[in-house]
Amino acid sequence: MANDTLTVRPAGPGDAQDICALLNAVDLAEIGRPETDLGSVEADLNHPGVDLATDSWLAFRGGRLVAYALVWADSGPGLVDGDHYVLPGHDRAALALLRRMEDRARRMASGTGRGARLRLQLHVRPTLDLTLLTGRGYRGVRRYQVMTRPLSPAADLPPAPLGGLVLRDCAGDEADRRRAHALVEETFAAHFGHAHRTYEGWLDHIDGRRLDWSLVWIASLPAEGDTAVLVTRDDRTSMGWISHIGVREDLRGHGIGSHLLRHGFAAYAARGRDTLGLGVDTLNETGALALYEAHGMALHYAVDTWELGLHPQG
Repeated sequence: MANDTLTVRPAGPGDAQDICALLNAVDLAEIGRPETDLGSVEADLNHPGVDLATDSWLAFRGGRLVAYALVWADSGPGLVDGDHYVLPGHDRAALALLRRMEDRARRMASGTGRGARLRLQLHVRPTLDLTLLTGRGYRGVRRYQVMTRPLSPAADLPPAPLGGLVLRDCAGDEADRRRAHALVEETFAAHFGHAHRTYEGWLDHIDGRRLDWSLVWIASLPAEGDTAVLVTRDDRTSMGWISHIGVREDLRGHGIGSHLLRHGFAAYAARGRDTLGLGVDTLNETGALALYEAHGMALHYAVDTWELGLHPQG
């Protein structure tokens, strides 16, 4: 039947609005409301490490966009990351894009050894039929929670001073931006999935062109120097977002993380935001999940990380 015809082609910059609509339809099915911003889709399509001609795919069924996939490799040797989105009930399109992602990932990881793998992050109850993954050898390796908290200008006031701790933002000083990057590298070095990136590579990864540096803070103590970093962004429609809270290992357990979190609540409440969110590894060894729960953050939805070993012969 003509209406059942499946066609696949690469994505292009002009497809951003249609892709955004698809992702929001997936959001609606998975989490109950659309939360994808056009700017985020455009940033992905313009990522300097992505060649859309070889690294992206759109699947159409009867002329309707039903699936989208993208792969990139900026997380270290042998690791290829991917995004895969499909409308419910379109398993044939989902499988067609999975195969293309895997073939491309093998070429991208060629020569990196036995540990090469493709990594996907999917909602715990995704629109994708998970038997398509398990049947192809994917395994779940980690779970993340997206947590949110409602904000109120009356209740979320700036926290009281903490033992001489001073916060400065990174709005006007390139040296401070580089220092923020260095602190992210130091404080997240042991975390699962953290990839070492140069300053320039980090800016590409976080889409530094869209980042408001007045919402990135470095915390310092008189006798210790720079102790922690708080990276946030206010370019999402649905909520403000905390990208990183990192405290030096030798200074953890002294309330610095709590202070930065409450500072973030106050800053975004003052900006008129009604919700602040973040993502956390549920197995994080630093106790981050308990910290966020203690400050009123609750589960919004959960995401599983899936990996496929990239054997050269498939």
